[in-house]
Amino acid sequence: QVQLVESGGGLVQAGGSLRLSCAASGSIFRDLTMDWYRQTPGKQRELVADISSGGSTTYIDSVKGRFTISRDNAKNTVYLQMSSLKPEDTGVYYCHTQRRAYYPGRGYVTNVYWGQGTQVTVSS
Repeated sequence: QVQLVESGGGLVQAGGSLRLSCAASGSIFRDLTMDWYRQTPGKQRELVADISSGGSTTYIDSVKGRFTISRDNAKNTVYLQMSSLKPEDTGVYYCHTQRRAYYPGRGYVTNVYWGQGTQVTVSS
C-alpha cells in the first residue's frame, strides 16, 4: 500500500514560481516511477511529468523548460518545481504512481495510487 500526500499549491501571479511536494509512505518509494498529473478546467487529466526510479524524466511539451521534476529517496518525496507560470497552468495537480504486485490466487495486479490533489491558481 502506498499513500501519497501533496502540498505546496497556492495562488501565484503569472511569471511566478511554486514548488509542489508529494510525500509517499512505504519502503518501496525508490523503486517506483512517480508522476505529476493535472486537471485543468474543461480538460481531461493529463500527465505533466514523470521521473523513473533511476532518475530519468519526461515532460509534456507545454511545460518543458519551465517545470522540473525531482525526487529525494531518503525523504520518500517527489517534487515539481514550476517556474514562469502561466494562467493555463491553473488546475489541480495530482501525484500518482502504480505498482505491480503478485497476489496468490489472483496473479499479478497493478495497483494505482493517487494523492488528494493540490490546487494551483495562476492569475494574469
